[in-house]
Amino acid sequence: MSTVTESVDVDVPIRAAYNQWTQFEEFPRFMEGVQEIRQLDATNTHWKTEIAGVKREFDAEITEQLPDERVAWKSTEGEKQAGVVTFHRLDDTKTRVTVQMDFEPQGVVENVGDKLGILDRRVKGDLKRFKEYIESRGGVETGAWRGEVDRPGQ
Repeated sequence: MSTVTESVDVDVPIRAAYNQWTQFEEFPRFMEGVQEIRQLDATNTHWKTEIAGVKREFDAEITEQLPDERVAWKSTEGEKQAGVVTFHRLDDTKTRVTVQMDFEPQGVVENVGDKLGILDRRVKGDLKRFKEYIESRGGVETGAWRGEVDRPGQ
């Protein structure tokens, strides 16, 4: 299992950053390699990706969600991955968004890519594009889901 952790500071209030992040179907606008995400229900999504010519489809489940604090997920089929995005208020108009993702590289190409830090650079680029996306909108999110999902076992 490998882990990636990256952060970006965005010039929008924490509520706007969090609200935009909950709009999963908008991810292809700033996440390289993500072709489509469908929100199946409040806690389940279906992803279609193509990275380095490798197409994948998988489902993911939101395992914890606390407004303006965190969104955690794990894959429910296909490649094993899990992660959490946290939101930290820096001041009234600035937020730090941190992504931590654990994944299990599949096959030679993904293992080599992992060793070369390709996923780290991809996540860093995705966060940079998220910053550009939300800031270019003047901090106005495309929607919001403010519901809570309790961590399993709570």
